[in-house]
Amino acid sequence: MTDTPTPAPGQIWQDNDPRADERLVWIERTDDTHATVRQVKLTPAGEPVPLPGVRRTRIRLDRFRPTSAGYRYISGGETR
Repeated sequence: MTDTPTPAPGQIWQDNDPRADERLVWIERTDDTHATVRQVKLTPAGEPVPLPGVRRTRIRLDRFRPTSAGYRYISGGETR
């Protein structure tokens, strides 16, 4: 089992809420308490592409953990 990395810019995370229909978010930046993210889809090569018309969202950093109300790490970025 791998450890969940600290959220960092460039990482892709998946929403664990079953109502989110496998929503993927890409972290643009972080501050002391929140991450600013954009919803993305992945190309066949695994590159994130922002979805058109979807706004940026701020998510508390403590929600980036693999629980039913959190997010699970997919790939990318710095893994501190």
